[in-house]
Amino acid sequence: MSVAGGVEYVVVLGCMRWAWKRCTHGGSDDSASWALATKDEFEPVPRICNLILSVYKTDTEHPQLSSSLDPKCLIKRVTYEQTLGRTPPYIIYLDHEHKEIVLAIRGLNLIKESDYKMLLDNRLGMQKFDDGYVHHGLLKSALWLLNEERDTLKDLWVNNGREYTMVFAGHSLGSGVASLLTIIAVNHSDQLGGIPRNKIRCYAVAPARCMSLNLAVKYADVINSIVLQDDFLPRTPTPLEDIFESIFCLPYLLFMVCLRDTFIPEGRKLRDPRRLYAPGRMYHIVERKFCRCGRFPPEVRSAIPVEGRFEHIVLSCNATSDHAIIWITRESEKALQTMMENSSETITTPPKVQKLESLQTLEKEHQDAMERAVSLNIRHTDTESITEAEPQEDKEAESSHGKHEGEQASETKTQSSSYARKKWDELLNEVLEKDELHQMAAKKDANAPR
Repeated sequence: MSVAGGVEYVVVLGCMRWAWKRCTHGGSDDSASWALATKDEFEPVPRICNLILSVYKTDTEHPQLSSSLDPKCLIKRVTYEQTLGRTPPYIIYLDHEHKEIVLAIRGLNLIKESDYKMLLDNRLGMQKFDDGYVHHGLLKSALWLLNEERDTLKDLWVNNGREYTMVFAGHSLGSGVASLLTIIAVNHSDQLGGIPRNKIRCYAVAPARCMSLNLAVKYADVINSIVLQDDFLPRTPTPLEDIFESIFCLPYLLFMVCLRDTFIPEGRKLRDPRRLYAPGRMYHIVERKFCRCGRFPPEVRSAIPVEGRFEHIVLSCNATSDHAIIWITRESEKALQTMMENSSETITTPPKVQKLESLQTLEKEHQDAMERAVSLNIRHTDTESITEAEPQEDKEAESSHGKHEGEQASETKTQSSSYARKKWDELLNEVLEKDELHQMAAKKDANAPR
Protein backbone atom coordinates (compact mmCIF):
# COMPACT_ATOMS: atom_id res chain seq x y z
CA MET A 1 0.00 0.00 0.00
CA SER A 2 1.37 3.42 -0.98
CA VAL A 3 1.80 6.30 1.46
CA ALA A 4 -1.03 8.23 -0.23
CA GLY A 5 -3.30 5.20 0.08
CA GLY A 6 -2.47 4.84 3.77
CA VAL A 7 -3.22 8.48 4.44
CA GLU A 8 -6.51 8.20 2.57
CA TYR A 9 -7.39 5.10 4.58
CA VAL A 10 -6.72 6.91 7.86
CA VAL A 11 -8.77 9.92 6.77
CA VAL A 12 -11.71 7.71 5.79
CA LEU A 13 -11.56 5.88 9.14
CA GLY A 14 -11.42 9.20 10.98
CA CYS A 15 -14.47 10.52 9.10
CA MET A 16 -16.38 7.29 9.75
CA ARG A 17 -15.53 7.47 13.45
CA TRP A 18 -16.69 11.10 13.64
CA ALA A 19 -19.92 10.30 11.77
CA TRP A 20 -20.63 7.34 14.07
CA LYS A 21 -20.06 9.40 17.23
CA ARG A 22 -22.23 12.26 15.98
CA CYS A 23 -25.08 10.06 14.76
CA THR A 24 -25.14 7.93 17.91
CA HIS A 25 -24.88 10.87 20.33
CA GLY A 26 -28.24 11.18 22.05
CA GLY A 27 -29.70 13.81 24.31
CA SER A 28 -29.48 11.50 27.31
CA ASP A 29 -25.67 11.32 26.94
CA ASP A 30 -25.24 14.98 27.95
CA SER A 31 -26.45 14.34 31.50
CA ALA A 32 -25.49 10.67 31.93
CA SER A 33 -23.25 11.44 34.93
CA TRP A 34 -25.64 13.87 36.65
CA ALA A 35 -27.59 13.09 39.81
CA LEU A 36 -31.36 12.71 39.80
CA ALA A 37 -33.32 15.79 40.84
CA THR A 38 -35.45 15.61 43.99
CA LYS A 39 -39.18 16.18 44.18
CA ASP A 40 -38.87 19.32 46.32
CA GLU A 41 -36.52 21.15 43.99
CA PHE A 42 -38.39 20.21 40.80
CA GLU A 43 -41.90 20.79 42.16
CA PRO A 44 -42.30 24.40 40.87
CA VAL A 45 -41.32 23.55 37.27
CA PRO A 46 -44.64 22.19 35.89
CA ARG A 47 -46.56 24.99 37.58
CA ILE A 48 -44.25 27.65 36.14
CA CYS A 49 -44.45 26.04 32.68
CA ASN A 50 -48.25 26.27 32.86
CA LEU A 51 -48.02 29.97 33.68
CA ILE A 52 -45.68 30.58 30.73
CA LEU A 53 -48.08 28.62 28.51
CA SER A 54 -50.89 30.95 29.55
CA VAL A 55 -49.02 33.91 28.03
CA TYR A 56 -49.47 32.30 24.61
CA LYS A 57 -53.27 32.36 25.01
CA THR A 58 -55.01 35.14 23.11
CA ASP A 59 -58.23 35.03 25.15
CA THR A 60 -57.59 37.68 27.79
CA GLU A 61 -61.14 37.38 29.18
CA HIS A 62 -60.79 33.67 30.04
CA PRO A 63 -57.18 33.01 31.09
CA GLN A 64 -58.34 29.95 33.01
CA LEU A 65 -57.56 27.94 29.87
CA SER A 66 -54.27 27.37 31.64
CA SER A 67 -54.96 24.87 34.41
CA SER A 68 -52.78 26.49 37.08
CA LEU A 69 -53.80 30.09 36.50
CA ASP A 70 -56.45 31.75 38.66
CA PRO A 71 -57.96 34.77 36.80
CA LYS A 72 -58.40 36.61 40.11
CA CYS A 73 -54.64 36.51 40.73
CA LEU A 74 -53.69 37.82 37.28
CA ILE A 75 -52.30 41.29 37.97
CA LYS A 76 -51.36 42.31 34.45
CA ARG A 77 -51.24 40.93 30.91
CA VAL A 78 -49.11 42.87 28.40
CA THR A 79 -49.28 42.35 24.62
CA TYR A 80 -47.04 43.25 21.68
CA GLU A 81 -49.07 46.42 21.09
CA GLN A 82 -48.27 47.61 24.61
CA THR A 83 -44.57 46.72 24.58
CA LEU A 84 -44.08 48.20 21.08
CA GLY A 85 -41.79 45.29 20.28
CA ARG A 86 -39.28 46.09 23.03
CA THR A 87 -39.92 42.77 24.77
CA PRO A 88 -42.12 39.70 24.16
CA PRO A 89 -45.59 39.64 25.76
CA TYR A 90 -45.71 38.76 29.46
CA ILE A 91 -47.96 38.45 32.47
CA ILE A 92 -47.57 39.33 36.15
CA TYR A 93 -49.24 36.80 38.41
CA LEU A 94 -49.63 36.75 42.20
CA ASP A 95 -49.66 33.16 43.49
CA HIS A 96 -50.92 33.30 47.07
CA GLU A 97 -50.89 29.54 47.53
CA HIS A 98 -47.14 29.24 46.88
CA LYS A 99 -46.28 32.82 47.95
CA GLU A 100 -44.77 33.79 44.62
CA ILE A 101 -44.84 36.90 42.43
CA VAL A 102 -44.37 35.56 38.91
CA LEU A 103 -43.38 37.50 35.80
CA ALA A 104 -43.73 35.06 32.88
CA ILE A 105 -42.51 35.86 29.34
CA ARG A 106 -43.46 34.07 26.14
CA GLY A 107 -41.03 32.82 23.49
CA LEU A 108 -40.26 33.71 19.88
CA ASN A 109 -43.20 34.62 17.65
CA LEU A 110 -42.35 33.58 14.09
CA ILE A 111 -44.51 36.30 12.53
CA LYS A 112 -43.26 39.23 14.65
CA GLU A 113 -40.44 41.28 13.14
CA SER A 114 -39.63 42.84 16.52
CA ASP A 115 -38.62 39.45 17.94
CA TYR A 116 -36.15 38.92 15.10
CA LYS A 117 -34.70 42.39 15.60
CA MET A 118 -34.18 41.60 19.27
CA LEU A 119 -32.39 38.30 18.74
CA LEU A 120 -30.27 39.61 15.85
CA ASP A 121 -29.18 42.65 17.88
CA ASN A 122 -25.89 41.09 18.95
CA ARG A 123 -22.30 40.65 17.88
CA LEU A 124 -19.63 38.44 19.38
CA GLY A 125 -18.24 40.19 22.44
CA MET A 126 -20.48 43.20 21.91
CA GLN A 127 -22.05 43.52 25.37
CA LYS A 128 -19.93 43.43 28.53
CA PHE A 129 -21.91 42.98 31.73
CA ASP A 130 -21.00 42.02 35.30
CA ASP A 131 -17.45 40.94 34.38
CA GLY A 132 -18.81 38.68 31.64
CA TYR A 133 -20.61 38.84 28.31
CA VAL A 134 -24.34 38.72 27.57
CA HIS A 135 -26.60 38.97 24.55
CA HIS A 136 -27.03 42.66 23.74
CA GLY A 137 -30.61 42.57 22.42
CA LEU A 138 -31.87 40.47 25.33
CA LEU A 139 -30.15 42.75 27.85
CA LYS A 140 -31.88 45.79 26.36
CA SER A 141 -35.22 43.99 26.57
CA ALA A 142 -34.61 42.97 30.20
CA LEU A 143 -33.63 46.51 31.19
CA TRP A 144 -36.71 47.99 29.54
CA LEU A 145 -38.96 45.42 31.20
CA LEU A 146 -37.60 45.99 34.70
CA ASN A 147 -37.72 49.76 34.26
CA GLU A 148 -41.34 49.46 33.11
CA GLU A 149 -42.60 47.09 35.83
CA ARG A 150 -40.36 47.81 38.82
CA ASP A 151 -43.03 49.85 40.65
CA THR A 152 -45.63 47.12 40.16
CA LEU A 153 -43.29 44.35 41.32
CA LYS A 154 -42.02 46.43 44.23
CA ASP A 155 -45.53 47.21 45.46
CA LEU A 156 -46.57 43.56 45.21
CA TRP A 157 -43.58 42.43 47.24
CA VAL A 158 -43.80 45.14 49.89
CA ASN A 159 -47.59 44.92 50.28
CA ASN A 160 -47.41 41.16 50.87
CA GLY A 161 -45.14 41.47 53.86
CA ARG A 162 -41.87 40.88 51.98
CA GLU A 163 -42.44 37.15 52.39
CA TYR A 164 -43.11 36.28 48.76
CA THR A 165 -40.52 35.02 46.29
CA MET A 166 -39.95 37.00 43.09
CA VAL A 167 -39.99 34.56 40.15
CA PHE A 168 -38.91 35.47 36.62
CA ALA A 169 -39.76 32.83 34.03
CA GLY A 170 -39.64 32.55 30.26
CA HIS A 171 -39.60 30.16 27.34
CA SER A 172 -37.14 30.20 24.41
CA LEU A 173 -36.49 33.88 23.59
CA GLY A 174 -38.30 34.85 26.79
CA SER A 175 -35.99 32.63 28.82
CA GLY A 176 -33.03 34.78 27.81
CA VAL A 177 -34.87 37.95 28.81
CA ALA A 178 -35.91 36.40 32.14
CA SER A 179 -32.36 35.19 32.89
CA LEU A 180 -30.77 38.59 32.28
CA LEU A 181 -33.65 40.26 34.14
CA THR A 182 -32.76 38.09 37.12
CA ILE A 183 -29.10 39.14 37.06
CA ILE A 184 -30.12 42.80 36.90
CA ALA A 185 -32.60 42.33 39.77
CA VAL A 186 -29.96 40.64 41.94
CA ASN A 187 -27.49 43.49 41.36
CA HIS A 188 -30.10 46.27 41.63
CA SER A 189 -32.39 44.89 44.34
CA ASP A 190 -33.08 48.45 45.53
CA GLN A 191 -35.30 48.90 42.46
CA LEU A 192 -37.57 46.15 43.83
CA GLY A 193 -37.69 47.33 47.44
CA GLY A 194 -34.44 45.75 48.60
CA ILE A 195 -35.47 42.17 47.91
CA PRO A 196 -32.69 39.76 48.98
CA ARG A 197 -30.99 37.33 46.61
CA ASN A 198 -32.53 34.28 48.27
CA LYS A 199 -36.00 35.64 47.45
CA ILE A 200 -35.32 35.80 43.69
CA ARG A 201 -35.72 32.81 41.37
CA CYS A 202 -35.61 32.31 37.63
CA TYR A 203 -36.90 29.41 35.52
CA ALA A 204 -35.54 29.43 31.97
CA VAL A 205 -37.52 26.87 29.96
CA ALA A 206 -35.84 25.68 26.74
CA PRO A 207 -33.17 28.30 27.49
CA ALA A 208 -31.35 30.44 24.98
CA ARG A 209 -27.57 30.69 25.29
CA CYS A 210 -27.45 34.27 26.54
CA MET A 211 -24.49 34.67 28.94
CA SER A 212 -20.82 33.71 29.30
CA LEU A 213 -19.82 30.66 31.30
CA ASN A 214 -18.66 32.52 34.39
CA LEU A 215 -22.08 34.23 34.72
CA ALA A 216 -23.92 30.97 34.05
CA VAL A 217 -22.09 29.37 36.99
CA LYS A 218 -22.10 32.44 39.23
CA TYR A 219 -25.90 32.78 39.20
CA ALA A 220 -26.69 29.05 39.33
CA ASP A 221 -28.17 29.49 42.81
CA VAL A 222 -30.99 31.69 41.46
CA ILE A 223 -31.36 30.64 37.78
CA ASN A 224 -32.70 27.21 36.81
CA SER A 225 -32.73 26.01 33.20
CA ILE A 226 -35.11 23.26 32.08
CA VAL A 227 -34.18 21.28 28.96
CA LEU A 228 -36.27 18.51 27.39
CA GLN A 229 -34.21 15.66 25.91
CA ASP A 230 -32.83 16.73 22.46
CA ASP A 231 -33.84 20.43 22.39
CA PHE A 232 -31.57 22.19 19.89
CA LEU A 233 -31.60 25.73 21.34
CA PRO A 234 -29.51 25.20 24.52
CA ARG A 235 -26.98 23.26 22.41
CA THR A 236 -26.46 25.69 19.52
CA PRO A 237 -23.35 27.80 20.28
CA THR A 238 -24.72 30.98 18.69
CA PRO A 239 -28.43 30.20 18.42
CA LEU A 240 -29.91 33.66 18.51
CA GLU A 241 -27.90 34.83 15.52
CA ASP A 242 -28.72 31.68 13.55
CA ILE A 243 -32.42 31.21 14.32
CA PHE A 244 -33.62 33.17 11.29
CA GLU A 245 -31.55 30.97 8.98
CA SER A 246 -32.47 27.78 10.84
CA ILE A 247 -36.16 28.29 10.17
CA PHE A 248 -35.53 27.50 6.51
CA CYS A 249 -32.54 25.15 6.65
CA LEU A 250 -32.34 23.73 10.17
CA PRO A 251 -30.92 20.27 9.30
CA TYR A 252 -28.12 21.76 7.21
CA LEU A 253 -27.33 24.36 9.88
CA LEU A 254 -27.21 21.80 12.70
CA PHE A 255 -24.91 19.53 10.68
CA MET A 256 -22.51 22.42 9.96
CA VAL A 257 -22.49 23.40 13.64
CA CYS A 258 -21.65 19.79 14.56
CA LEU A 259 -18.82 19.71 12.03
CA ARG A 260 -17.38 23.05 13.15
CA ASP A 261 -17.47 22.28 16.88
CA THR A 262 -15.80 18.92 16.35
CA PHE A 263 -12.52 20.65 15.51
CA ILE A 264 -12.62 23.18 18.38
CA PRO A 265 -10.76 21.91 21.48
CA GLU A 266 -12.78 21.84 24.72
CA GLY A 267 -10.23 23.99 26.54
CA ARG A 268 -10.44 26.68 23.89
CA LYS A 269 -14.23 26.80 24.22
CA LEU A 270 -14.05 27.17 28.00
CA ARG A 271 -11.45 29.94 27.93
CA ASP A 272 -13.32 32.04 25.36
CA PRO A 273 -15.08 34.66 27.52
CA ARG A 274 -17.34 35.74 24.64
CA ARG A 275 -18.87 32.30 24.09
CA LEU A 276 -22.45 32.24 25.38
CA TYR A 277 -24.06 29.41 27.35
CA ALA A 278 -27.40 28.30 28.74
CA PRO A 279 -27.72 29.88 32.20
CA GLY A 280 -27.69 28.53 35.75
CA ARG A 281 -28.40 25.10 37.17
CA MET A 282 -29.53 22.60 34.54
CA TYR A 283 -32.52 20.27 34.82
CA HIS A 284 -32.52 17.75 31.99
CA ILE A 285 -35.74 15.82 31.37
CA VAL A 286 -34.80 12.50 29.75
CA GLU A 287 -37.47 10.27 28.23
CA ARG A 288 -35.73 8.44 25.35
CA LYS A 289 -32.66 6.21 25.23
CA PHE A 290 -30.38 5.19 22.37
CA CYS A 291 -31.66 2.17 20.38
CA ARG A 292 -34.89 2.08 22.40
CA CYS A 293 -38.15 2.95 20.63
CA GLY A 294 -40.81 5.23 22.06
CA ARG A 295 -41.02 7.44 25.12
CA PHE A 296 -40.44 6.15 28.63
CA PRO A 297 -41.40 7.55 32.03
CA PRO A 298 -39.29 10.72 32.17
CA GLU A 299 -36.53 11.18 34.72
CA VAL A 300 -34.98 14.51 35.65
CA ARG A 301 -31.23 14.88 36.08
CA SER A 302 -29.72 17.98 37.64
CA ALA A 303 -26.27 19.56 37.93
CA ILE A 304 -24.29 22.79 37.66
CA PRO A 305 -21.96 21.73 34.85
CA VAL A 306 -18.87 23.69 33.92
CA GLU A 307 -17.46 21.46 31.19
CA GLY A 308 -19.92 19.78 28.85
CA ARG A 309 -22.77 22.26 29.36
CA PHE A 310 -24.82 20.96 26.40
CA GLU A 311 -21.95 21.54 23.99
CA HIS A 312 -22.95 19.03 21.30
CA ILE A 313 -25.84 19.27 18.86
CA VAL A 314 -28.05 16.18 18.83
CA LEU A 315 -28.94 15.05 15.30
CA SER A 316 -32.47 13.99 16.16
CA CYS A 317 -35.90 14.24 14.58
CA ASN A 318 -37.11 15.52 17.97
CA ALA A 319 -34.63 18.42 18.17
CA THR A 320 -37.33 20.98 17.37
CA SER A 321 -40.39 19.28 18.90
CA ASP A 322 -38.58 19.03 22.25
CA HIS A 323 -38.37 22.82 22.21
CA ALA A 324 -42.16 23.28 22.33
CA ILE A 325 -43.51 24.61 25.63
CA ILE A 326 -46.54 22.31 25.44
CA TRP A 327 -44.34 19.19 25.37
CA ILE A 328 -42.07 20.47 28.13
CA THR A 329 -45.11 21.16 30.31
CA ARG A 330 -46.53 17.67 29.77
CA GLU A 331 -43.28 15.84 30.33
CA SER A 332 -42.40 17.87 33.43
CA GLU A 333 -45.81 17.00 34.91
CA LYS A 334 -45.20 13.32 34.20
CA ALA A 335 -41.73 13.51 35.73
CA LEU A 336 -43.03 15.17 38.89
CA GLN A 337 -45.80 12.61 39.18
CA THR A 338 -43.22 9.81 38.94
CA MET A 339 -41.11 11.48 41.64
CA MET A 340 -44.13 11.76 43.94
CA GLU A 341 -45.04 8.11 43.43
CA ASN A 342 -41.49 6.98 44.15
CA SER A 343 -41.24 9.16 47.27
CA SER A 344 -44.49 7.81 48.77
CA GLU A 345 -43.34 4.21 49.11
CA THR A 346 -43.80 4.30 52.89
CA ILE A 347 -45.50 7.16 54.66
CA THR A 348 -44.06 6.42 58.09
CA THR A 349 -40.44 6.30 56.93
CA PRO A 350 -38.62 9.67 56.93
CA PRO A 351 -37.11 10.78 53.58
CA LYS A 352 -33.61 9.57 52.79
CA VAL A 353 -32.42 13.16 52.28
CA GLN A 354 -33.84 15.73 54.68
CA LYS A 355 -34.97 19.06 53.23
CA LEU A 356 -32.31 21.08 55.06
CA GLU A 357 -29.61 18.62 54.04
CA SER A 358 -30.80 18.83 50.42
CA LEU A 359 -30.57 22.63 50.51
CA GLN A 360 -27.03 22.46 51.91
CA THR A 361 -26.11 19.99 49.16
CA LEU A 362 -27.30 22.43 46.49
CA GLU A 363 -25.30 25.25 48.04
CA LYS A 364 -22.20 23.05 48.24
CA GLU A 365 -22.61 22.03 44.60
CA HIS A 366 -22.82 25.68 43.58
CA GLN A 367 -19.63 26.51 45.47
CA ASP A 368 -17.84 23.49 43.95
CA ALA A 369 -18.89 24.56 40.45
CA MET A 370 -17.48 28.06 40.98
CA GLU A 371 -14.22 26.65 42.29
CA ARG A 372 -14.06 24.36 39.26
CA ALA A 373 -14.51 27.38 36.99
CA VAL A 374 -11.59 29.11 38.71
CA SER A 375 -9.38 26.02 38.42
CA LEU A 376 -10.04 25.87 34.67
CA ASN A 377 -8.80 29.46 34.35
CA ILE A 378 -12.07 30.68 32.86
CA ARG A 379 -11.80 34.36 32.05
CA HIS A 380 -13.45 36.92 34.36
CA THR A 381 -14.48 34.34 36.96
CA ASP A 382 -15.65 36.14 40.08
CA THR A 383 -14.12 34.54 43.19
CA GLU A 384 -15.59 36.88 45.81
CA SER A 385 -18.46 34.58 46.83
CA ILE A 386 -16.06 31.61 46.98
CA THR A 387 -13.56 33.16 49.33
CA GLU A 388 -16.28 34.33 51.71
CA ALA A 389 -17.51 30.81 52.47
CA GLU A 390 -14.46 28.59 52.20
CA PRO A 391 -12.12 27.83 55.13
CA GLN A 392 -8.60 29.15 55.46
CA GLU A 393 -6.90 26.00 54.15
CA ASP A 394 -8.97 26.18 50.97
CA LYS A 395 -7.85 29.76 50.48
CA GLU A 396 -4.23 28.72 50.75
CA ALA A 397 -4.79 25.91 48.28
CA GLU A 398 -6.43 28.28 45.84
CA SER A 399 -3.45 30.63 45.99
CA SER A 400 -1.27 27.82 44.68
CA HIS A 401 -2.85 28.18 41.25
CA GLY A 402 -0.37 30.97 40.57
CA LYS A 403 -0.03 34.69 40.42
CA HIS A 404 -1.60 34.91 37.01
CA GLU A 405 -5.06 33.95 38.28
CA GLY A 406 -4.79 36.24 41.29
CA GLU A 407 -3.84 39.20 39.13
CA GLN A 408 -6.62 38.36 36.71
CA ALA A 409 -9.19 38.20 39.54
CA SER A 410 -8.05 41.54 40.96
CA GLU A 411 -8.28 43.14 37.54
CA THR A 412 -11.76 41.70 37.16
CA LYS A 413 -12.96 43.21 40.45
CA THR A 414 -11.70 46.69 39.52
CA GLN A 415 -12.92 46.80 35.93
CA SER A 416 -14.83 50.00 35.29
CA SER A 417 -16.84 48.34 32.51
CA SER A 418 -18.82 46.17 34.95
CA TYR A 419 -22.30 47.47 34.14
CA ALA A 420 -23.96 45.46 36.91
CA ARG A 421 -22.30 47.57 39.63
CA LYS A 422 -23.24 50.92 38.11
CA LYS A 423 -26.10 53.00 39.41
CA TRP A 424 -29.48 52.30 37.86
CA ASP A 425 -29.66 55.57 35.92
CA GLU A 426 -26.15 55.07 34.56
CA LEU A 427 -27.02 51.54 33.49
CA LEU A 428 -30.07 52.74 31.58
CA ASN A 429 -28.09 55.51 29.92
CA GLU A 430 -25.35 53.12 28.88
CA VAL A 431 -27.59 50.54 27.24
CA LEU A 432 -30.99 52.02 26.39
CA GLU A 433 -30.52 55.72 25.72
CA LYS A 434 -27.31 55.25 23.75
CA ASP A 435 -29.08 52.89 21.37
CA GLU A 436 -31.97 55.31 20.97
CA LEU A 437 -29.55 58.09 20.08
CA HIS A 438 -27.88 55.86 17.51
CA GLN A 439 -31.26 55.03 15.95
CA MET A 440 -32.27 58.69 15.83
CA ALA A 441 -28.96 59.61 14.22
CA ALA A 442 -29.36 56.87 11.66
CA LYS A 443 -32.87 58.05 10.76
CA LYS A 444 -31.64 61.64 10.52
CA ASP A 445 -28.83 60.64 8.16
CA ALA A 446 -31.26 58.61 6.05
CA ASN A 447 -33.65 61.57 5.70
CA ALA A 448 -30.94 64.16 5.10
CA PRO A 449 -31.00 65.72 1.58
CA ARG A 450 -28.18 64.69 -0.70
